[in-house]
Amino acid sequence: MYTKDNILAKNQRLNSFQLSKLHTFEVAARHSSFSLAAEELSMTPSAISHRINGLEDELGIQLFKRSHRKISLTTEGKRIYLSLKQSLNTLNQEIFEVRNGEVSGTLTIYSRPSFAQCWLVPRIYKFKELHPAIELKILTGNENINFCGYGIDIAIYFDDKTPKKLWYQEIMSETIVPVCTPNYAKKHDLVGKVQNLHKCTLLHDNQAWDYESNLDEWESWAKTYDIESIKQIPSISFDRSDLAVIAAINNAGVAMGRHSLVQKKIKSGELIQPFSEKTVSCQQRYYVTTLQNQHSKQIELFLDWLKREAE
Repeated sequence: MYTKDNILAKNQRLNSFQLSKLHTFEVAARHSSFSLAAEELSMTPSAISHRINGLEDELGIQLFKRSHRKISLTTEGKRIYLSLKQSLNTLNQEIFEVRNGEVSGTLTIYSRPSFAQCWLVPRIYKFKELHPAIELKILTGNENINFCGYGIDIAIYFDDKTPKKLWYQEIMSETIVPVCTPNYAKKHDLVGKVQNLHKCTLLHDNQAWDYESNLDEWESWAKTYDIESIKQIPSISFDRSDLAVIAAINNAGVAMGRHSLVQKKIKSGELIQPFSEKTVSCQQRYYVTTLQNQHSKQIELFLDWLKREAE
């Protein structure tokens, strides 16, 4: 089908006539039918077929497989269709934004579960009020995700390790502090008496910064204040920091809380710091990461907002 006469076309940029034919191709590919494309474009099926044949010949690429009353995209046709579809969506979005004077589109955010529940989600309405046309999707998990193929725009982590091949920016630091309810503290005579911890149950995030953090948070805190035998105290572990805090709110024990995530509970009196002077600064930081050099307007707006909120 493709001869030496059209080899040059492979090395040429698209011209205006080919762009018109690509629109015909997009409609036919979307419907998987020349007949339905003809109805949408007010043309005859034979005219659609003629346009597609001409485009294939000019590009030197077979776009469709043809059988009796049926067409389907070739592998090359699928690639071009997906690229064309994405380009048209981007163009439509830009036109919408120019007309309406605001940024729109979808922004998908991936976050550590505890940070999402205790910090991000309670504030996210503020971002939505500023940018109502941006559709937000918030996903959570403890894995370090691969951006390619997952449809995620931004990821928020809590770690002392930063990605090597991704753009990243620190959001804020963190301190850890034991917390429990006033009733639990009174029952175990805890206020100002760290020696009475041995009467309690320790609650902690088992995946604080990796899959087997175990008592790392408690041990880091205990080491700072020369508190021994922390491993001998009964404990309950969770895969999320906020679950340990919820357990503490329900009088299950003393949770190792992250101050930025529990400060509202402390201010409300729901939780207290029985050893208020004993806090530990974490080596870990909250940071946001995304692909290098691919900051859309939605990403830029979210990063600016996130920075202001963290400050």
